[in-house]
Amino acid sequence: MRVSILSKTLAGLLLLLGSTALQAADFSLADLMQQLGQKKSGTATFVEKKYIAMLKQPLESSGELAFTAPDRLEKRTLKPKAEAVLLEGNKLTLERNDGRKMSVNLADRPEVSAFVESIRATLSGDRTALERYYTPALSGGSEQWQLSLTPLQPRMQKVISQIRIAGTRAQVKTIEFLQADGDRSEMTITSTR
Repeated sequence: MRVSILSKTLAGLLLLLGSTALQAADFSLADLMQQLGQKKSGTATFVEKKYIAMLKQPLESSGELAFTAPDRLEKRTLKPKAEAVLLEGNKLTLERNDGRKMSVNLADRPEVSAFVESIRATLSGDRTALERYYTPALSGGSEQWQLSLTPLQPRMQKVISQIRIAGTRAQVKTIEFLQADGDRSEMTITSTR
């Protein structure tokens, strides 16, 4: 009798696992981009940790993020010191806590443009823009996915070896940048809207 209960339990577990694997296999890059593209704006808080080989402890910062499709992205660092990065269209502006501002036209800096598109194209669900700069690889299913981006441009490959973006449905939860020199950064994102 115990063997029968155990067999039924195992069979049920295998059916559940098979169903989960089938759902994950049915979730494609097109599905992910479609889900992400439906979200037209959002705000979140973030905690970012930068792991640098010469430092014993990671550098940690935190702040707020805001996105408005298709091309406005703002990152406001509040700790350890205030700093803002604003992307509007093709213009990237950095404002330091001492009031200094620096702007870059993305058309003049292709490696910066490629870096920016990893986030902007993902958030807006723009697969064409994403594939212009990266080879994307998706794993998981709608409830827990990971998008790995490998740069196509040789200049970008010298800086970033891979970008990993993970989330649930249309919500990005983490972004990890693996640098070519072995350093890396991890950003954990918590949606506020």
